[in-house]
Amino acid sequence: MECRQPSFTLSEWTDAQEDLLDTDAAPQTPVFEMGTDTKTEGDAATLTVTAVGLQERRGSNVSLTLDMCTPGCTEPYGYGAQLSPRDQSAQEYLRQGTHVLTPIMLHTRAMDDQSLQSEFYETPMNFVDPKEYNYPGLVRKNRYKTILPNTHSRVILKSHDEEDFLSTYINANYLKGYGDEDRAYIATQGPTVNTMGDFWRMVWQERSPIIVMITNLEEKNEKCAEYWPEDTVTHEGIEITVVTVTQEDDYSLRVFTLNCDGEERSLHHYWYTSWPDQKTPDKAPPLLELVQQVERARDEAPPLAGPTVVHCSAGIGRTGCFIATSILCKQLRTEGVADILRTMCQLRLDRGGMIQTCEQYQFVHHVLSLYEKQISHTAEE
Repeated sequence: MECRQPSFTLSEWTDAQEDLLDTDAAPQTPVFEMGTDTKTEGDAATLTVTAVGLQERRGSNVSLTLDMCTPGCTEPYGYGAQLSPRDQSAQEYLRQGTHVLTPIMLHTRAMDDQSLQSEFYETPMNFVDPKEYNYPGLVRKNRYKTILPNTHSRVILKSHDEEDFLSTYINANYLKGYGDEDRAYIATQGPTVNTMGDFWRMVWQERSPIIVMITNLEEKNEKCAEYWPEDTVTHEGIEITVVTVTQEDDYSLRVFTLNCDGEERSLHHYWYTSWPDQKTPDKAPPLLELVQQVERARDEAPPLAGPTVVHCSAGIGRTGCFIATSILCKQLRTEGVADILRTMCQLRLDRGGMIQTCEQYQFVHHVLSLYEKQISHTAEE
């Protein structure tokens, strides 16, 4: 019996690819082929793990196809199903992928577009098969039908009716931080009109002290609903009140108080607005400044504070860049090295597609290269 293979064309994926950031006039679009053929690019000095040819870049700017079907499968696989050989190879790659960069290697690597492209396109995306979420009405809970939360790490909302899957569902995943810190971040989609209440339920439930928003409300089409008030609003019994608004060059900071069931908490909302549509930022310093501001706010958060919530529109591209940069800055300061490949692999294990494009992967290398120069210069002084 043949398995039905859901293939998604570029036109169907345009909205979901909110961060297709090729700057060329006619960008090449990758074709994600999740086949079982083995393909090796690069050499042992470049990639520690032998690459399995799950993805290859082909010179087409009109087709983006995702073959999400397991070879030989006869039924949709769910929570208890065994991984196919292809899925196992992808998981193994993501668990083992590593490329430790010393400062000199980092600066050289950031300029080596060809090697970065090879490394990026050999790394499995680990997107979720839509068959994992065959629940009526779920489409209203997802901004993009093909960007779904990986099941093992998804945030589960508490509900009075645990049997009602929709009441427990939000398109969000827990992500590890530096040193495998558990649940350091939550990566999620930009809230929609339908999911604003769920979003605030999650923020309160998880005791999140910080939200980082890296998208404009509209970029050709809607990227995120304006889920915060000008003054005060109540969602799901949670009263959200704006205390202060501070406008910086590249982001705004809102401080909210949240009140629910007699308990009051403070919440910092960083809205980064300098990431241009359809490309990566021209300059790295503004993103580095935001990462450092969020780190300082995190250090000042109450002891029982939960994960930092980060979102863009789909919650994988710009979100992945921010979280990876935050983790890797800590690694550079602590260990004097940066393993960008390892970080991307770890993020994708928990939420598929994190750091969504090759251009974003290159940008993270540039940001980390700049940061290393900054801390080296400071050390010399």
